[in-house]
Amino acid sequence: MIQRRLAQTIIQSLSRFPAVGLVGARQVGKTTLAKHLATQLAGNVVYLDLERPSDLGKLTEPELYLERHANALVILDEVQRKPDVFPVIRTLVDSDHRNGRFLLLGSASPQLIRQSSESLAGRIVYHELPPLSLDEVRPTESNVRTLWFRGGFPDSFLAASDEESAAWRAAFIETHLERDLPALGIRIPATSLRRFWQMLAHAHGNLWNASRIAAGLGISAPTVRHYLDVLQDTFMVRQLHPYHANLKKRLVKSPKIYLRDSGLLHALLNLSDIDDLFGHPCIGASFEGWMIEQLIATVPSSWKPYFYRTAAGAEIDLVLERSGRRPLLAIEIKYSLNPAPSRGFWSALGDLGKVKGYVIAPVVERYPIAKAVDVLPVNEATKHLLEGS
Repeated sequence: MIQRRLAQTIIQSLSRFPAVGLVGARQVGKTTLAKHLATQLAGNVVYLDLERPSDLGKLTEPELYLERHANALVILDEVQRKPDVFPVIRTLVDSDHRNGRFLLLGSASPQLIRQSSESLAGRIVYHELPPLSLDEVRPTESNVRTLWFRGGFPDSFLAASDEESAAWRAAFIETHLERDLPALGIRIPATSLRRFWQMLAHAHGNLWNASRIAAGLGISAPTVRHYLDVLQDTFMVRQLHPYHANLKKRLVKSPKIYLRDSGLLHALLNLSDIDDLFGHPCIGASFEGWMIEQLIATVPSSWKPYFYRTAAGAEIDLVLERSGRRPLLAIEIKYSLNPAPSRGFWSALGDLGKVKGYVIAPVVERYPIAKAVDVLPVNEATKHLLEGS
């Protein structure tokens, strides 16, 4: 059992809210974590997997079934399969506002959040479980490379070989396109969405350009926008938005697009092993996107991520704003043993004012390169960011 960082947070939320939502991509470990937490909690626990017809049938009359287990923690897995259960949960919570009654697991944020916003507002708190991060798997040199190349889905990371990991990721992509999305009511041809996903892989880390991608696919820009929303809402893609400070600068307005899991990125680029990655022109963008996901997954959820870019060329890969506080954290990511930030990085630091700067690279130890800028090693980057905050 890999200890997940989110476990203690969920336990605390169950002590404070009647219902807790745990969302994230399929196969990311939500069920494993929920079942592990069930063994740590006092009292009765009832688990239903709503993808199993036998468990779904138990909720034919959800009010009768859930009332029978009023004194237990009820875990509903893939709850978006039974959207009509949300009003029932609201009624039960309002009649008995005891905390820790429901743990709702879902792989599709749009349906889950939309249904709950209609009926569970003020009664539920949500947490997203990301793929595995370095602090969860021990940041040894071997684990750094394996996690970067294979990605953070547990079955991919823990596979016996790169070949088995690649086979798992290929099957995951096919299943997501051909089974998971149609089950959510998303009617997009699998071949069209796969081509779009592959185009995003080749544009990983670049600014979103709907017109260019639409022209490449022979479809309209609004359709491309819909495709992007589908992959974002199922936790496959991240849109990193630009930081808009009150500056007299011409700022870029389009988001940058990253595939959230580096292993799926490499699978869509047909990279079979780490040597293929080292010889591919995407290596810098791959490392940048992977490191951004590591940082966002590890820092407090109140820290908001952005990037910064101006028309004049000033640019920072990641800006972390900590609940509106200063200084901002400005982070440049370089796959180099001798990282040298560009002129645009230094210009951006001047634009942003009170900023603490970092350069994250595969170096051995931390060292300064300017008065307020340090180079951080990959395996200790998050620790230093949190300590320096």
